[in-house]
Amino acid sequence: MSNKIGNFESIEAAREFFKGDRFATESGIMIEELEPGRSICSFEISKHHLNAEGGLMGGATFTLIDFAFATASSCIHRPTVAMQVSVNYLNAVKGKKLTAKAECKKDGRATCVYIVTVTDDAGRDIAHAVLTGYKVQNKN
Repeated sequence: MSNKIGNFESIEAAREFFKGDRFATESGIMIEELEPGRSICSFEISKHHLNAEGGLMGGATFTLIDFAFATASSCIHRPTVAMQVSVNYLNAVKGKKLTAKAECKKDGRATCVYIVTVTDDAGRDIAHAVLTGYKVQNKN
């Protein structure tokens, strides 16, 4: 029985590959679940993620969104890069952990569209994003 997940031999192989996304991984973001076109990523909120007002930095949420998109889309086509992102920040975080769920809504020849929802462990909707990705063609 194979553990292959799209372009990756296993979820462990995907986690090893994405260690190269140092900004995300050094911020504590982890891949929890992965399949082609779908990913769940999360991080525990620490002082590192807070802004001067003591709230969660918008960039921390955005990084989680971008990483969930990257992991999900890379299972289908690698590399895929975000070419347009729209984020609605919905609520302040009340919990201690953020989770992003990325799901492919359209997988075209050269582009793709993903929806990413972010929630906290208190059950609050934190952000909703729509990402359009471009499937970079390798010139080998």
